[in-house]
Amino acid sequence: MTLSKPEQSRLVVIHGPMFAGKSTEIVRRVGEARTRGAHVLVVKPERDTRYAADAVVTHAGERIEAANARVAADILPLVAREVPQPALVVIDEIHFFASDAVAPIHALLARGISVVVAGCDIDHFGEIFAPFDALLPRADERVHKQGVCARCGAPSTHSERLVPATDRIIIGGAAEFIATCAACFRPSRR
Repeated sequence: MTLSKPEQSRLVVIHGPMFAGKSTEIVRRVGEARTRGAHVLVVKPERDTRYAADAVVTHAGERIEAANARVAADILPLVAREVPQPALVVIDEIHFFASDAVAPIHALLARGISVVVAGCDIDHFGEIFAPFDALLPRADERVHKQGVCARCGAPSTHSERLVPATDRIIIGGAAEFIATCAACFRPSRR
């Protein structure tokens, strides 16, 4: 599927490991857009209830209200209910929706609505998360966030699971994951 989009819409992809500041970047961008007078809809996966069920919350406690989507197909109906129509749709934890997120994003861009997505681009097995394989090549702007490796202090690129798990998506925080550089990363085993 190709992501063609009108000139006025933009796709911004914010990606990186856990604890790298992706949600902080979302809060900053939403604040800037609203300061310019743009109507913004923020969406997050319904199952992400780590800090709040109805908000994107940074590790430092900053928060912005968010609508919940159970599945990626819920995103377009959420947008349709907004009055006025949003100029910008921001989707946090996009990797929770996997490749199912590509079609709704394509539809929003085709309608002239800009989209900002954020999420972990590499899973705890060391493999790229969908939809990043489809979205990164087509992004108008790519923001690769890095944190600090918990083992050596180098820039982090991976999220390492601290306890054994075979599920690809695991909702957790500092008790379940650490950020590591590529050299220190120990992938989970299937």
